Amino acid sequence: MCDINGAIAVGCNVENAAYGSTMCAEHGAVMAAVVTGMRAPVLLAIVTNGRAPAPPCGTCRQVLVELAPDVEIISVAGDGAGQALERWRLTDLLPHAFLPSSLHPPT
Repeated sequence: MCDINGAIAVGCNVENAAYGSTMCAEHGAVMAAVVTGMRAPVLLAIVTNGRAPAPPCGTCRQVLVELAPDVEIISVAGDGAGQALERWRLTDLLPHAFLPSSLHPPT
């Protein structure tokens, strides 16, 4: 993940036998960005060795929409036989986001 000034925050996927304790790379990158004081991430890169680019999971989408709502997501997959690339905005992946403002009824 990087911001407009080129600052970079890195995350990695950490699997755990207790699945709820697993940390996705995207989630880790957002947390690293928060720790370093990054306030306006503009790009998130996802790199896998799969055959197709992978979008963030639902949990990561929720974390991103709350903490990095304007981020562009680029996903690259390369399994040794070539590479594929896709780009998304959060509004594409989570069109009806649940936001903190969703907790308060309109006045």
